[in-house]
Amino acid sequence: MQTFDLAVIGSGPGGYRAAVLAALRGLKVAIVEKGEWGGCCLNRGCVPKKAWYHSARLLAANREFTARGIHGELNGDLHGAWRHQRDIVVRVRDSYTDYLKRLGIKTFHGAARFLDSTTLAAGDSMRITAGHVIVATGSSPFIPAGLPLARDRIISTDDLFDREPPAGRRVALIGSGVVGAEFAFILGMFGLDVVWLMQQEPLSRSAYSAPARKALLEAWSALGIRPRTASRITAAEVGADGVVLTLPDGSRETVDWVLLGAGRVPHTAGLGLAAAGVGVDSEGYIKVDAYQQTSAPSIYAIGDVANRAMTSNHALAAAAVAVANIIEPQSRQRDDDAVPEVVYSALELARIGLNEDLAEARDIEPAIGFTAFEANPAALGQGDTRGFVRLIADMDSGRLLGAEIVGRDAAELIHILGVEFGTADALKKLAGAAYNHPTRAEEILNAAETLASRWRLGEHVFGATADPAKPAD
Repeated sequence: MQTFDLAVIGSGPGGYRAAVLAALRGLKVAIVEKGEWGGCCLNRGCVPKKAWYHSARLLAANREFTARGIHGELNGDLHGAWRHQRDIVVRVRDSYTDYLKRLGIKTFHGAARFLDSTTLAAGDSMRITAGHVIVATGSSPFIPAGLPLARDRIISTDDLFDREPPAGRRVALIGSGVVGAEFAFILGMFGLDVVWLMQQEPLSRSAYSAPARKALLEAWSALGIRPRTASRITAAEVGADGVVLTLPDGSRETVDWVLLGAGRVPHTAGLGLAAAGVGVDSEGYIKVDAYQQTSAPSIYAIGDVANRAMTSNHALAAAAVAVANIIEPQSRQRDDDAVPEVVYSALELARIGLNEDLAEARDIEPAIGFTAFEANPAALGQGDTRGFVRLIADMDSGRLLGAEIVGRDAAELIHILGVEFGTADALKKLAGAAYNHPTRAEEILNAAETLASRWRLGEHVFGATADPAKPAD
């Protein structure tokens, strides 16, 4: 039996960060992983997918090279790209495990199971006791009814990263969420004939605005990517040469293989949560409070297993909350509004905070600051003027409620807003900051100035000295 201050179950981004933060704060830490170190994000999620996305962007940009005086043609090789992302995964994993060792974090390989609230079985023989435990076991692909997995014919996104892509270029992609939106672009740019099937409009369940979703639809259309709604599969026949799918209208589509991207489900099987007194809800998520604490006071849960957002960003943020509260109970609460969300597709979408609907649901009247990239010098130089910046503020106080960036490098630009998000004078700081020129980030300045002038929040910019909380006439 080995004893620790903290035991972490799962080594994905949330579990990894929790272990590192705790070790840096002087705790004796163990981390248990039954699969590959790094969890889904590193091995079959955001890290390798980002490598594919970057390659897909190059292939998409190839269409505009001639106008820039660049001649030649790029051709995508999905199998070569698969091997490239595997190399990146190995390099990151080596760095990751080396850092755990240097911090003195004890690693155990095997399935973890609670024997009680402070005791874990790690694998077949090892027993661990810990003052606190963080559950960060992530999620598993959702497999729709009627579409059972069949090797090289019907596969999950996990399968796509674990093994080289199946043979054949005609692929059916199932799912209208972020996974579907990203893989429709990636696979399409690598020359596959993508039959993208879903029930609802892409990203219709997300918090992205109608203008953002419209811009992305237009970007897909320009690349020949067309989502097909009201197309939930009613039957699938797997044969030696491919898969025949039957759609609700009775039509049939024959494809070489099917990629399931219809979401994920929290992974709690075999954890022995009941033995530890940890409660789950009707959908299998571990119940946590604002401090990431479960119904068992010494046990916390973070990431996909405890948050319906199911993003690495939320897992990383929750890790910091959980560790802070283990060290100093109830010292820090989660704030999902402050965690950015991103879609990497034909057009990048990034957002943080509230949209108009969410603001109004909280009885807040929103004000909008909007600027487009169409006249931005940096965007013109890059040859990509699509997209915009939208800032959302409280009409009464001028407090920044949320933001949305659509277009190239949106995923990086959103961090400028994230640093100030949640502070009372965020708009004032954004409007008063100095920006490099020419850059896309200047559109954040333009949108912030537009809003700040409404409440005279940028007095050191505009020369106003009136009450900053009073809207301008």
